[in-house]
Amino acid sequence: MSEANSASTPSTDKKSVLIVGNGGREHALAWKIAASDKVGQVFVAPGNAGTAIDATNVPIEASDKAGIIKFAKEKAIDFVVVGPEAPLVDGLVDDLQDAGIRAFGPSAAAAELEGSKVFCKNLLRNANIPTADYQTFRTASDAARFIKDRYPDSNQAVPVVIKADGLAAGKGVIVCSTREEALDAINRIAGVREFGEAGNVLIIEEKLIGQEASVLAITDGETIITLPAAQDHKPAYDGDTGPNTGGMGAYCPTPLIDAEMMAKVERDILVPVVHAMKRSRRPFRGVLYAGLMLTAAGPKVLEFNVRFGDPECQPLLMRMQGDLVDIIEAVIDGRLGEVEPPGWDERPSICVVMASEGYPGDYEKGRQISGLERAAELSDVKVFHAGTQEINGRVINNGGRVLGVTAIGNSISAAKLQAYKAVKEIRWQGAWCRKDISDKALTDAK
Repeated sequence: MSEANSASTPSTDKKSVLIVGNGGREHALAWKIAASDKVGQVFVAPGNAGTAIDATNVPIEASDKAGIIKFAKEKAIDFVVVGPEAPLVDGLVDDLQDAGIRAFGPSAAAAELEGSKVFCKNLLRNANIPTADYQTFRTASDAARFIKDRYPDSNQAVPVVIKADGLAAGKGVIVCSTREEALDAINRIAGVREFGEAGNVLIIEEKLIGQEASVLAITDGETIITLPAAQDHKPAYDGDTGPNTGGMGAYCPTPLIDAEMMAKVERDILVPVVHAMKRSRRPFRGVLYAGLMLTAAGPKVLEFNVRFGDPECQPLLMRMQGDLVDIIEAVIDGRLGEVEPPGWDERPSICVVMASEGYPGDYEKGRQISGLERAAELSDVKVFHAGTQEINGRVINNGGRVLGVTAIGNSISAAKLQAYKAVKEIRWQGAWCRKDISDKALTDAK
């Protein structure tokens, strides 16, 4: 796949863009935005070894609001795209706008849809949007007492999901099957505070049965453009086993959501939540990510995120045709209804996440990565960087999820084959990945 890099040839009559973040999502955004003929230069703060190829990195952390605003003013940035959830929840978009800088992403008030699972669940309940039944607790003892009272037999099944209320890098959700697992999850979240302040409040909700899928939409608070459905793979290991992660891979589109179900998702979930946010005086502008469980009773909301998913962003943007910049600016300006929705390559795409040894637990950094050039030479492949850093010409791992090896093909099987062919070219000590990304599309789609 050709890699247009207009960011390397800035022009005074073209736009300058700043992307905030350093993950695979931000690399994919930089790559797609840099391909626009309207853009002269793309900066990424702080970026990674991959964004340094497709854009220009600047050493400003995503949490440094003052530094980001100062840089945007100095470089006369036309608009800022905020990638990760933490700076959105922290109000970076608000502060940029207050400083007269155009920014893509929801306000802090709207970002609470992801920043607080309790807020999200209450909004869903009040808007009659289908989701799992739930209760909230402020102490580990109260939550544990609820589990023991409701499931008095220690040997009976306990089909619940325990969630930390706040942001926990995608790891604050623990799926349980036994009372022992539930009590352990409660202690991890609200007892020993494994996820820090995210565990100040916890949620116990019913465990929904079905297949998971992700539907992302771009909205300016009035118009909604729904993107093709994708399927993430949260558990660490093959067969959806092991602890939850930030996502070990994704593919797009998923045959689990056909046109009829997508219309139902739009009618019963996306439109009502946009209206509910507007009624609550938190109008939503940006990317609305619905994590869904496709149950026998229809799709139900597991969670809402307020940004492009990572790794869903990678296969989505691999397939998107047209200029993402037009859509971003229309959202910022509140005129999304005036632009044409993007076209989509009919071929499916798949992203396989390569991770550091030990992830999602403790892992070592600084291990040199080889084979990136060989992987990049393969047709219809793009290696998006996440937890990487370049030091003295060497690319090293600098995070848990390190690379998002993404490929497109004439079928899901062909895309998978090409993605894993590229994975085999890349090496570093302890590197690993799931081997079954996209297999659900082949075995479970009806």
